[in-house]
Amino acid sequence: MPHAVVIGAGFGGIAASLRLRARGYDVTIVDRCSSLGGRAQVYDVEGFRHDAGPTVVTAPFLLEELFSLFGESLHEHVELVPLEPWYRFHFPDGGHFDYGGSLDKTLSEIARVSAEDVDGYQSLVNESQQIFDVGFTKLADKPFHQFSTMLAQLPYLVKLGSHRSVWKFVSKHLKSDKLRQAFSIQPLLVGGNPFDTTCIYSLIHYLERKWGIFFPTGGTGALVEALGNLMKRQGIAVKLNTTVTGFTFDNKTIKNVEMDDGSVMDADLVVSNGDPAFIYENLIPKSQQTLPCRLKTNVSEKSMGLYVLYFGTTKQYSDVAHHTIWLGKRYKELLEDIFHHKTLTEDFSLYVHRPTATDPSFAPDGCDSFYVLAPVPNQEGNIDWTVEGSKLKDRIVNALEQTLLPELSEHIKGDFFKTPDDFAQSYLSAEGAGFSIAPLFRQSAWFRYHNQGEGIDNLYLVGAGTHPGAGLPGVLSSAKVLERLIPDATLFRRAS
Repeated sequence: MPHAVVIGAGFGGIAASLRLRARGYDVTIVDRCSSLGGRAQVYDVEGFRHDAGPTVVTAPFLLEELFSLFGESLHEHVELVPLEPWYRFHFPDGGHFDYGGSLDKTLSEIARVSAEDVDGYQSLVNESQQIFDVGFTKLADKPFHQFSTMLAQLPYLVKLGSHRSVWKFVSKHLKSDKLRQAFSIQPLLVGGNPFDTTCIYSLIHYLERKWGIFFPTGGTGALVEALGNLMKRQGIAVKLNTTVTGFTFDNKTIKNVEMDDGSVMDADLVVSNGDPAFIYENLIPKSQQTLPCRLKTNVSEKSMGLYVLYFGTTKQYSDVAHHTIWLGKRYKELLEDIFHHKTLTEDFSLYVHRPTATDPSFAPDGCDSFYVLAPVPNQEGNIDWTVEGSKLKDRIVNALEQTLLPELSEHIKGDFFKTPDDFAQSYLSAEGAGFSIAPLFRQSAWFRYHNQGEGIDNLYLVGAGTHPGAGLPGVLSSAKVLERLIPDATLFRRAS
């Protein structure tokens, strides 16, 4: 069987490995981390468990497909619990807005905040569905390595007004500033500024409405474990604690994969789940790359960085929802500081994850586990995180203590944090970006890194930096694109 080497064991790499195995390939997956999952690592600190990766599961059918490839069912191995509300928004004036659940409940909550926006929300969802029908249903698993494919879709993209930002899209339908903020945060979940990100990403509204939002019992780590066991059952080789350092080429073909332990692995094809900007900058000679690819690497705009604070508490905060979006006093101005000025300011907005709201096993009895994420500038901001990391932690703890988590400083335990420097070191993320390149219109579809290697015949890319983009549905869909690019193993061997 032809041998496929998959670099990076995040969700994109795992999905690619399983899809290639189902098509007859001998597969080896390599990752520099000590366990599978890529950014979806799991930390156990002082009796508290923390998921480090994605905490929101949407479009679960994409996960179900991976098990069904081998005649198995996802639900035999992982329990997905539907959440309600999906998110609770906490506003600076102390007010809140619960989003999710049935349409009637959502409309009732909208009416409580701004009665004049009830009809506007329904029109927002209707337009989101139109974008979804094209952007997700028709294009999410379609390769865009040929510019003619992009040209063929331009009439649809123009008709959908995809040049508009998410903020403009939301503001067209809603009048309340609070609701505009609440319904424009989705780009931040995939690394984009709502004021810059193409409104193609507004399809997330309908995607959430169509399938809901789930949390796996045992956390994302349990989901990774189930996928890892599936790979083991199917004979996929796993090589951890190993970093790919280069390739041996024969013209435009990769023949061998070189690793930091000195070993060399033969490869008929290579799939990279690493950050494309890092791969093309460090592992592929410029002479082997196409001109558009070199331009992308040189001028691409990276997503923001992430500051993630993990901690446990020796008391429970039972009135805090599973997912809370804690909004600061500034919105657009704060995002400008993060994305454009690349400055770390005194204020912030936060995503607060309390998994113990759904799964008490994340903490000892009577305790809670928390993961608090703050969007921050990536490494282009030249922030000294050895100094600023602890200062930001203190500001976050103080802000949460005065709002969501009273007496937090008295009950916090086992706290630690990760910064863009950690993302650059642990995951080889260019500029320490949280989601590779930003989801701008000029960095989407053909303008994004191609799933077919640019200049290398047997290189393929999956993950956040490739089409269709970041987020769990995006990276899982990028692995589906491979099925349109790579033939079955028997045909591959015959062609080569």
